[in-house]
Formats: sequence, C-alpha cells, structure tokens
Amino acid sequence: MSKIPQPDGDEEIFAQGDIVEIIRQPMKIGENRTTFEIARRAPGTRLIIVENERMLLTDEYRHEIGCRDIRLPGGKVFDSLENYNSFLEKGKKIVPKAREAAKTEAVEEAGIKPSEVKLFKKNHSGATVEWNLYYFIVEDFEKVKQDTELGESIEADWYSFDEVKEMCLNGEVQEDRTVGALLQFLGRFSE
Repeated sequence: MSKIPQPDGDEEIFAQGDIVEIIRQPMKIGENRTTFEIARRAPGTRLIIVENERMLLTDEYRHEIGCRDIRLPGGKVFDSLENYNSFLEKGKKIVPKAREAAKTEAVEEAGIKPSEVKLFKKNHSGATVEWNLYYFIVEDFEKVKQDTELGESIEADWYSFDEVKEMCLNGEVQEDRTVGALLQFLGRFSE
C-alpha cells in the first residue's frame, strides 16, 4: 500500500483574494482519503546580478517589516492571481514567463537591461504554502535608467561577494529564502 499522497479529484478554490487563494485538494493515501489545504500565491523572481565578483543588491523600504531591507531585485511574475490561474489552466511552462518578468524587474528595480537571464534555482516555500521564487543569474547586461513603480523607494548598489555573505549572515538581508539562495550561489566561489 502506497503511503505517497496522490490527487483524488479536482482542487477547489475555498477562498480567494487578489493575491492569495486557499485551495482544498482531495487526496488519496493508500486506501485512505483526506483533503490537503494550501495557500497559493503567484510566483516571484529574484535576480543575482554579478560583475567582477561583485553583486548588485537593492536597499528598499518594505512595509511588511516596517523598515528598509537589503534585497535582490525582483518581483511578481503575474500582476494578479486571476492572470496566474488563467496561465495555469492553459498548461503553459512557467520558467519562460518568469524569465520575462525577471528581465522587466531588472530594468525597473536595478537599472539593468540583461542580455541573458539564466535560471539558478526554483525555491519552494513549503507544503502548505505555494509561493515559488525563481532565482536568475545575470552576468551580461547594459546599464539603463532605473524605472521603479509607484510607491517603490529602491536604491541599487554593488557589493563584493564577501560583503554579500556577511550581510546574509548578520541579518541585513532579511528575506531568509534569499539568504539561502545567495549562500548557495556564493558557495560556488569558496576556496
């Protein structure tokens, strides 16, 4: 008897806002049936922009923590949950769409127009919350004028890899998922 949960019917949207929805998914585990419940949000992107062993990070006011935060440039892949769900229903591949969104965010938040955007990793948020982040590496780019959205207060600056590692370890980079991705990336350059 398999102990691996398998979908046992269509998922149901139990509650939905503009950005987050609660999904109930009937599941079968062996001969048993149960319902899994998850919160789903459209995915986001983060950009690891590097040049000469330096990385571009942003200093941005974040209302959810009530202060400024050092972050990777990035943002939403879809501007609404409705657009994301429509995309999912069509069975399209998410990585090309995330890559397109990453290029847009690079210009808006960092003032960088990438020539190429390479997928570094997909970060899953957990079993009961589906909010994936797609981390992309940008090594070839042109500097352009930053084009932030209404209400964004973002300053971009370059840091050495050692400075980035220290900011991850001392809490200056507060998005823990990004701390993990950055330390994995920087591990490639360790002696």
